[in-house]
Amino acid sequence: MQATPAYVNVAAALTQAIQQEMKNQSLPAVSIAIVDGQQVVWAQGFGLSDQVQKIPAAADTIYRVGSVSKLFTDTAIMQLVETGKIDLDAPVSRYLPNFHPANPFAKSITLRELMSHRSGLVREPPIGHYFDSTAPTLQATVESLNDTTLVYPPGTHIKYSNAAIAVAGYVLEKQSGQPFTTYVRDAVLKPLGMSASAFAPTPEVLAKLAHASIWTYDGRVFDAPTFQLGMAPAGCMYSSVLDLSKFIGMLFAGGRGSDGALLKPETLRSMWQPQFEIAGEKQGFGIGFRLGDLDGHALVGHGGAIYGFATELEALPADRLGVVVITTTDSANATMTRIANHALRLMLASRKGAALPKFAETQPIPLQLARAAASPYKLGGETLDLLEENGKLSTLSSNGGNKLELRQQDDELVTDDRLSYGTKLQVFHDAVKTDARIFRRATDPQPKPPPSIWDGLIGEYGWDYDTLYVLEKDGKLTALIEWYEYEPLEQVSANVYRYPKRGLYDGETITFTRDAKGRATEVKVGGVVFKRRAVGPSDGRIFRIKPLMPIAELRAEALAAQPPKETGAFKQPDLVELTALDPSIKLDIRYATTDNFLSSPLYQQAKAFMQRPAAEAVVRASQELHKQGFGLLIHDSYRPWYVTRMFWDGTPQEGRIFVADPAQGSRHNRGCAVDLTMYELATGLPVKMVGVYDEMSPRSYPFYPGGTSRQRWLRALLRHAMEEQGFSVYETEWWHFDYFDWPNYPILNLTFEQLGARR
Repeated sequence: MQATPAYVNVAAALTQAIQQEMKNQSLPAVSIAIVDGQQVVWAQGFGLSDQVQKIPAAADTIYRVGSVSKLFTDTAIMQLVETGKIDLDAPVSRYLPNFHPANPFAKSITLRELMSHRSGLVREPPIGHYFDSTAPTLQATVESLNDTTLVYPPGTHIKYSNAAIAVAGYVLEKQSGQPFTTYVRDAVLKPLGMSASAFAPTPEVLAKLAHASIWTYDGRVFDAPTFQLGMAPAGCMYSSVLDLSKFIGMLFAGGRGSDGALLKPETLRSMWQPQFEIAGEKQGFGIGFRLGDLDGHALVGHGGAIYGFATELEALPADRLGVVVITTTDSANATMTRIANHALRLMLASRKGAALPKFAETQPIPLQLARAAASPYKLGGETLDLLEENGKLSTLSSNGGNKLELRQQDDELVTDDRLSYGTKLQVFHDAVKTDARIFRRATDPQPKPPPSIWDGLIGEYGWDYDTLYVLEKDGKLTALIEWYEYEPLEQVSANVYRYPKRGLYDGETITFTRDAKGRATEVKVGGVVFKRRAVGPSDGRIFRIKPLMPIAELRAEALAAQPPKETGAFKQPDLVELTALDPSIKLDIRYATTDNFLSSPLYQQAKAFMQRPAAEAVVRASQELHKQGFGLLIHDSYRPWYVTRMFWDGTPQEGRIFVADPAQGSRHNRGCAVDLTMYELATGLPVKMVGVYDEMSPRSYPFYPGGTSRQRWLRALLRHAMEEQGFSVYETEWWHFDYFDWPNYPILNLTFEQLGARR
């Protein structure tokens, strides 16, 4: 919709800021609405809500709004408080007699504590949790909490809990005698005129629902799951920015909606008061609402994150200004918050007739600076890693949290990505300064192997759409959960660890179940069980698949086929043997043996050829690695085109991201790609990487986050050595490197024997 006259300049400034963030953070779609009083003064969609169907995002596009749902559940509870049907400070067991999670503390849980995240409950219920795709009932979800134990005494500690709001929603269901979704629709959504919103995916909702995606630290992007959570009151609402604007308008109207009063003004004001806080505090949680401050203006609202979607709803009650902004990229909440805050600042300035504030811009860090700064830095017992990946510099603390991209802003570096914005760093030759603390560059960055007792714990657990990684980092067993949050674990007993008192799983236990060989088969976080995932080869050495056709048939068809025809001028091939240039380079040519993913010899000779400039670059990398005590071990280099055809025809569809399409040819076919690892000069033994050669799993990604510090350090050492000589790592294989000059060489289909005859 067009902006009202008073907000034309605000809309123009916001458009520029949104388009900038969509470009910088790779956001497919964003919708926004800004509110003055009860009026939506501008609403707009940007990008595409469906990339395949090319459907533009609009102000009425439907999104999953995640935890913004909690505001509607809590509003419905407060309606019953007003009528005297519910007492916020009575034990919840008054309304749910069968609700009895183990409580080692003297105090019972109340609704006030549930709604202000002071109940002490675990974050997720054992059934119906964030990872549970079975869509259980709300009753089953809440009853499963009886198998959990409170983490903190009620009323004493802010611990965010989806389970807590599921319990509040079940109170509504029991008190009303109606399904939760029906009751909230009739008691809250309809009176507000929110006809496009629902807590269940109706046909009308699904018709306008945006398509969303999940991203991971290792570079994967995939479709977000769409299943319903058992804890619907905590995060299952569907809505648009236009509909959510009606809720904001109700806040500014003293609790009145389009169909009359929902809440009394004094009830709303009580929901905006900090609960269980020191007198005068303005931060934390009220009843349902997150409370904050924006440049001296009291701020209320809530964020929302659910598979593939990120939402921010903010309101300034005293100023009667509000904003809601949503995107289709997983956990991009920092970006949504940044846009929302900018919108409110623009509106405040416009109302005063002041100059509109500028939206701060950042720039990519130059590659040379990123590579020079990459290192661990230490201060006391804390390590701050600066990591260069794909030319970008990120920061990650051993104390936990997110891995955050750094960008340049004036003469400083600042965190600026989907997960965070605004933390500043200064990088010196041998130090990093942040928050007035100075971290010194580690003098010996080579990590030591972790304790062997952790070998059976390190690995992947959970689901394809949400994987829990247990890894070793900076000498600590560490969990990477919900894709983005690292947390070091404190050992309680042989198989029990504990999360730190912060973050998503604040203070919760993480318990491993081991088999007779000491290998964990599952891990339980709070009440949620994550089963170990089968990743990598069963023997730990050679990854194998069952080819789609017998090898003899694959070979016959490939030899009968012809490489794609190419046009243009190419350099004259000059393939040389790597070992002839550097005898310290060792060979382990798997395709000359049965020890490869097709379990059959593809070459008759175990040799490694490359175009001379590429081969000489490999030799230079080898010589640099010698200074660190390592040599190069080659698995493959030049590969005849017909072998690439065999790989493609023999590999199932799900594995083809790991093999080249013969219709395009491979960089291996051009003699400009090499598959390699390292060996220790002192022992002659290959180093142990996170995954094995040719493994078709996420462990093969060059930035896979799991494994041990030493494995990741070795992988990075190899990558940096090759990149310094003009190679780039392949996006799905840590061992595969392409020489920059590969487009200038033709696709070749000569066997090793034919090469020898030519020579």
